Amino acid sequence: MASRFFRTVAVSALVAALAVPALADSFAGPYLAARQASYGSDYANSARYYSEALTRDPANPALLENAVLSFMALGQMDKAMPVARKLDSEGFQSQIAEMVITTGMLRDGQYSELLSRMENRGVGPLVDGLMKAWAHIGRGGMSEALTAFDAVATEPGLSEFSAYHKALALASVGDFEGAEAIFANSEENGLQRTRRGVMAEIEILSQLDRNADAVALLDDIFEGDLDPELRQMQTALQAGEQLPFTHVRSAADGIAEVYYTIASALQKEANADYTLLYTRVAETLRPDHIEALLMSAELLENLEQYELASQAYKRVPADHPSFHAAEMGRAEALRLSGKVEAAIEVLEQLARSQGDLPYVHSALGDLLRQERDFEGAAEAYDTAIDIFAKLDQRQWFLFYARGITHERLDNWEQAEADFRTALELNPEQPQVLNYLGYSMVEKQVNLDEALDMIERAVAARPDSGYIIDSLGWVLFRLGRYEEAVVQMERAAELEPVDPVVNDHLGDSFWAVGRKLEAQFQWRRALSFVDEDSAEEAKPDRIRRKLEVGLDAVLEEEGAEPLTVVDGSDG
Repeated sequence: MASRFFRTVAVSALVAALAVPALADSFAGPYLAARQASYGSDYANSARYYSEALTRDPANPALLENAVLSFMALGQMDKAMPVARKLDSEGFQSQIAEMVITTGMLRDGQYSELLSRMENRGVGPLVDGLMKAWAHIGRGGMSEALTAFDAVATEPGLSEFSAYHKALALASVGDFEGAEAIFANSEENGLQRTRRGVMAEIEILSQLDRNADAVALLDDIFEGDLDPELRQMQTALQAGEQLPFTHVRSAADGIAEVYYTIASALQKEANADYTLLYTRVAETLRPDHIEALLMSAELLENLEQYELASQAYKRVPADHPSFHAAEMGRAEALRLSGKVEAAIEVLEQLARSQGDLPYVHSALGDLLRQERDFEGAAEAYDTAIDIFAKLDQRQWFLFYARGITHERLDNWEQAEADFRTALELNPEQPQVLNYLGYSMVEKQVNLDEALDMIERAVAARPDSGYIIDSLGWVLFRLGRYEEAVVQMERAAELEPVDPVVNDHLGDSFWAVGRKLEAQFQWRRALSFVDEDSAEEAKPDRIRRKLEVGLDAVLEEEGAEPLTVVDGSDG
């Protein structure tokens, strides 16, 4: 979106710069380095090189705008500010610069000046409409603010945003009755039940001495699945405490909420680098907006900026109810950056400090399982499962994951029990049906039941190459080789570079007498084996099949021989 525009402008600026020989050598190097960094969302280096390029061409609008963007993405609004003002003073219109300049005015409480500026400048229709309303509140004009909120509601598709912020505005000045009237009328005004919106309404109900209604709303929306922050609210409400209204305490908080609200809407639609600008503004206007901070961290993680993501997660205070979520996010960012031991240490410390949270132990189990520490993973899953007083469908994955660890540890009875418990909690779950069915095929037990399970898994996930491979493999084990070939060929189409799938297709070809094709598939399988797949793919066994054939390998292993059908290429 915005980034494509910046790059187009930037190319034009580069061509113009290189047309002047005196500038070429000094300008092109840092500019090209900045562009390269920008393409990779390497904001630290893009900010560095755009700043360097600006020393050669200080009035270049593309350089100025991209420098602003880079500093914003880093969360360095103070460094973005002078660059944005320079861009503005040169007479260039820029949405990005406007976001920065207005943020500075809001931070300084310049509401009247902001309203004057917005008469001929703006960020965008939704931001501008809501910002005007909150700016009126900042200067004490509540009636003008309500009029401005109502004006936003007349725009197509914006009534939901208008209603939500109008409710927050009323609550921020103590009109809790008016605020709750808007929330109570959510079906008519299109107000969505977001987590943050529900929490705001719960605080409003508590301010109206309606704690019982607040608890009922909490139970109705979240159905007992409460994180530490929600559980903290529930405990206080049940104890008869009046919750303070904390979601918006000032006009600047309100505009921070505007940017966060829009970022939430953009998160699934726009590029992560564009959405990040909105969360960074929200953070700047309200440093304790933990949801905005967590979203920034998640966006940075999606952009593969793992160090910046880790830094953002680490800014969440240890005494905040969302600290566990931040630490789990930080562990994932560390893992993705290759710092696996550090990630494990973060989760182990979290498991000690917040050991009553089952998903902390589950996350630790998942990471240990990925690192093939199956004994440690099983212990973590044991702890997670023991914490639940009552099991329901949501716990199916814990039993599934623990079943995998037991299967890898050759504890088949425990593994099978866990897989079957997972299916009791979530019947017809295709991952569990496939894993249990495939495991029984590998152990050559309950083959008819395994076939039934895998056929049900295929019906649920007909485009999963791995599940179709399982179906082909059980057919192979049952001696239905021609049928196995059909399924294996389909699996190989869907997963063309998976070594196990190609190996299975090779075995199926061999069983029907297509030996040259079998050898070709085995060689393909070997070419795709890497460190992660070697244990399951068994490359030494594949090489042995290429040397002496599948029949000889089965004989060496003491397995039942195949009934081979002669083929034309044998």
